[in-house]
Amino acid sequence: MIVGVPRESYPGERRVAIVPAVLPALAKGGLEVIVEAGAGVEAGYPDAAYEAKGAKIVADRAAVFAAADIVVQVLCYGSNDKTGEADLPLMRRDQLLVGFLRPLGELKTIQQIAERGVTALCVELMPRTTRAQSMDVLSSMATICGYKAVILAADALPRIFPMLTTAAGTITPARVLVIGAGVAGLQAIATSRRLGAVTSAYDMRPASKEQVQSLGGRFVELPIEAKDAQDARGYAREQGEEFYRKQRELLGQVVADSDVVITTAVIPGKKAPLLVTAEMVKNMAPGSVIVDLASERGGNCELTVPGEKTFAHGVTIIGWYNLASTVPYHASQMYARNVTAFLLNLVKDGKLRLDAADEIIRDTLLTTGGEVVNARLREYYSLPPLVPASQEGTKS
Repeated sequence: MIVGVPRESYPGERRVAIVPAVLPALAKGGLEVIVEAGAGVEAGYPDAAYEAKGAKIVADRAAVFAAADIVVQVLCYGSNDKTGEADLPLMRRDQLLVGFLRPLGELKTIQQIAERGVTALCVELMPRTTRAQSMDVLSSMATICGYKAVILAADALPRIFPMLTTAAGTITPARVLVIGAGVAGLQAIATSRRLGAVTSAYDMRPASKEQVQSLGGRFVELPIEAKDAQDARGYAREQGEEFYRKQRELLGQVVADSDVVITTAVIPGKKAPLLVTAEMVKNMAPGSVIVDLASERGGNCELTVPGEKTFAHGVTIIGWYNLASTVPYHASQMYARNVTAFLLNLVKDGKLRLDAADEIIRDTLLTTGGEVVNARLREYYSLPPLVPASQEGTKS
């Protein structure tokens, strides 16, 4: 089977879906790889590096889609709302499409892919199980984002992070607060600690306390308890507005005492919860920095402008998204390793297996045979249940 790797077309996207280092593993699994010319250049992977590992370089994007049995992208149409639609005419029936598809964003794009007869597999829906851990691209990209958030904050802060004892006196360390101790939050804590800041973290899930403390962070405990704090997949559950109101009230002083606040709280398929109000920003010291990793979903800070770096009440608020693309070499490496593990589970002895009994395949399969087949998506969009093929035509 042929795996095609087109160049990412989303404006500013520098990652690539497959890197040269994973080509031997794919070849061993019976997969041949073709790569659009220049696909890996911005991530630090020249065409020659792919050719040296056995990939074929193809000059034309359309030729990649025409030859590939499986097209692997970082941002497929769905997650690429700027230029992704141009790929639709290039797709063909029974071709596999693997990558980020933003399935909970807009039903129309998923239906358009289904109408092309494409078998689309969405990496965001990877189950959080031990067996799927090596395929978990969300965790990989969140790790990159948590790291980069701290680097951005350190660059914008008019202070230095570590404590220094100098001939000019002692400089006290910066105080960093991380809100949300998921994968991105935990990496932000670790990076902040490495840079020498005094680091605290808050998460509504009590189970995260031990993880925060294991990284050297101080866990902020509030006298408020979330109901059913996380779902079966390990993600935070949405809470009622009264909970968030009380949470903001209690977090106010902690935010005011911080030089840097990094927010990471997202609820899959929902608008990001409001955690930092305009009044809380106003109470922060001049020169403070907020990095809002939830900006693409509306932001955790009331004053965040998605995609922008702004200033309010003397505070720098960074709402940039797609931060993983700003560290393209290692982001691509991690993504490629995850996707390679996924492809080797999907293709056995050179043959595709869409085994519904395999939880990894069942949960990530979005469309096949012209239909949106993912049960979670059909429930989310209130689509009627699919009629099994064996029952079609039996009703009178």
